Amino acid sequence: MRPRRYRYRPRRILPLGAIVLAAVVAGAWAGRQRSTPIPNAAASGPLVISATSGHTVQARPLHLLTDTDVVGHVFSPPLTTKAAIVVDAGTGRVIWALKPHARLRVASLTKIMTALLAFRKLAPNDVVTVDKTVPRVPLVREGLRAGERVKAWKLFYSMLLYSGNDDALELAIATGGDKWAFVREMNDEARRLGMSDTHFISPSGVVDRDNYSSAWDLAALTRVALRNERFVRVVRTRIIQVPWSAPTYSKIYVNNNRLLGSYPGANGVKTGYTHKSGPCLVASATRHGHTLIAVLLDDPNMYADAARLLNFGFAQ
Repeated sequence: MRPRRYRYRPRRILPLGAIVLAAVVAGAWAGRQRSTPIPNAAASGPLVISATSGHTVQARPLHLLTDTDVVGHVFSPPLTTKAAIVVDAGTGRVIWALKPHARLRVASLTKIMTALLAFRKLAPNDVVTVDKTVPRVPLVREGLRAGERVKAWKLFYSMLLYSGNDDALELAIATGGDKWAFVREMNDEARRLGMSDTHFISPSGVVDRDNYSSAWDLAALTRVALRNERFVRVVRTRIIQVPWSAPTYSKIYVNNNRLLGSYPGANGVKTGYTHKSGPCLVASATRHGHTLIAVLLDDPNMYADAARLLNFGFAQ
């Protein structure tokens, strides 16, 4: 018996060929998409949508400080700080600097950024419910209890005066939804402000690993923060008694910044310390209508050096 022969007519082959051709084209297109690198927003800065064209464009970082008129000066005896800067808060002029772009651990100076972002989103009387993770944050804590309801203004005073790490975490969660979303906002804002020496890993600075900044960047950040009246009101406060719910009833927060009340015109800003960062300080003072910002990182004599640095700045 002879085997049956099948004849393939063109109209039977064409649909199959079309399917194969479509699959080849689709595969080539997908491969091309995979081979196209995705822009690294973390490295290149935040992306924004242009209001005129509707296209995604790269936002240019702000230029908050200028070093075209820095005074050459040698302190005698030398300052004991690893890095320092003194800046005119009004103009952004750098008056004097020592290793201003050195990337160093900054401990609780991190909370300046946390406060700046949280102030923008939380009104003073907004009530937040303390997240269950907050009481477990490493020391220093003021003692927030999971589930208790607290007005935001109380957390700001505790975070910036007492430097409570639990306050910083709760403000981060209340502002960003969760800790890591807020940390991303912190780094996005750092890029927007042109803080190229900075990276944050927590809202409090209690974790030193990969949490760093520079004297230059912190001066630029503080210059922005001092434009916020609520921030200014808090950081210039020396001591405040805050009513609290039972069974606490009342808390007293004392500002860790010892320049307040001891240096004429001092009105802020924040202290910081861990074993790895050493003593850190961002100080501000106002005289005759001029406000100066001084930053000292890893300085065992930070208050004495801050006074010398501010005196020099005002003399200029």
